[in-house]
Formats: sequence, structure tokens, C-alpha cells
Amino acid sequence: MRSNLSILAGLVLLLGAAACGPLPVYYRQGAEVSRLRSDELSCQAQSLKDAPVANEIRQHPPVFYPGRKVCHGGDCYYHPGYWVEGSIYTVDVNKPLRKRLERSCMAAKGYQQIALKRCTRRTAPVVPPGARLAPLTEAACAQRNRDGSIIIRPGS
Repeated sequence: MRSNLSILAGLVLLLGAAACGPLPVYYRQGAEVSRLRSDELSCQAQSLKDAPVANEIRQHPPVFYPGRKVCHGGDCYYHPGYWVEGSIYTVDVNKPLRKRLERSCMAAKGYQQIALKRCTRRTAPVVPPGARLAPLTEAACAQRNRDGSIIIRPGS
């Protein structure tokens, strides 16, 4: 039980840290935002076709907690050690390949993957039809919307 709690706590910390770190985005200066989204979707679909989800069920190794000696009022006794089963988890073994295929497809379309800091404001601007990706500045940032789309703010 104790190992499951420590794994869960580590996962929560990792997810919290990932939400604060840079956001990977595809970028090509002057590209239409609608074209970027279309290209990204087609590359994701093609990479999923070429490297479909292949989940494998795995298990962390069991953990042994050794016994300990407890003394109280001059009397000592031993708590025996015990084993805790490792937790079971699922891994998509094709995910790294799928990401490489997606990056390669986007590169063939002229995009490069960059990491932008996350925007501090959570208001997504309305993207007008025909909007293009502006040149980036030091103040550039990106935000992920609830629908999974990403907005790039070029900065001022």
C-alpha cells in the first residue's frame, strides 16, 4: 500500500511540473493557423495509422519492507517484514515511434517543433480566418485550450 501511495504522489508531482514547463508546438513563420492545424491533424492520423496503439500490461517489481525491533519498557519484540505487490500499469510501446513519425511528417511540411513557455493569461484569443503565425519574440508563449488546440502568442 505504501509503495502505491508513493508512486501516486510522484505522478502528481510530475504532472504538476509538466503543466508548468515549456509547451512543444509546431511553428513555421507565416503559415496560416488553419493550415497548421490541418497539417498537424493529418500527420497525427498518418502516424497513428503507421504506428497504432500497442498497449502492454506491465507490473512494477514487488517491494519488501524489512521487519523491525520494537522496545517498550524494557520488553522487545520484532515486527516481521512483509512484501507489497508492485502496481500494474499500461504502456503504449508505439508511442515514441508515433511521435517521431509525426515530427518527421511535420518537418516534411516545413514546420519545426519548438518549446515555448506557457502563457500566464488563460484567455484564448479568437483566431480570425486566414490568420498567420507571426514572427516570434522573447515574449512569445503558448497555451493549450480545453479542446487540445494550441494558441501561440507571438508577444509584443
